[in-house]
Amino acid sequence: MKTRIIIALLILVGIGGYAFYESRNLLRGPVITIDQPVTGATFNSPITDIKGRVQNMVQISMNDRKISVDESGNFQEKYVLSNGNNVVKVTAEDRFGRKKDVLVEIIYNEPSESLVLRSQNIQ
Repeated sequence: MKTRIIIALLILVGIGGYAFYESRNLLRGPVITIDQPVTGATFNSPITDIKGRVQNMVQISMNDRKISVDESGNFQEKYVLSNGNNVVKVTAEDRFGRKKDVLVEIIYNEPSESLVLRSQNIQ
């Protein structure tokens, strides 16, 4: 009798452990990984690509504009930089309404030739 109870408990613990293992992605919410650019990167060109991947999401946006992902959760979006510091915010939301934000801070140093030409046009 005790052996049956022990076996039944082991089976229940095994099933519970397996169910928890399989649902771990749902429990932790959306996951965002930014592959490019890294925070603190400096650019001399006004346009860059924001590349990354996301898991466990139903909706994703970059600076509050919806973007799309491929079947594997990869995304790539062009981003126009303004002179100086730029902050790119990628937000993902899962089907339970949980949101995750990732911020990437990058710097654009406008070439000095552009500044000279722009100041000549102003005068």
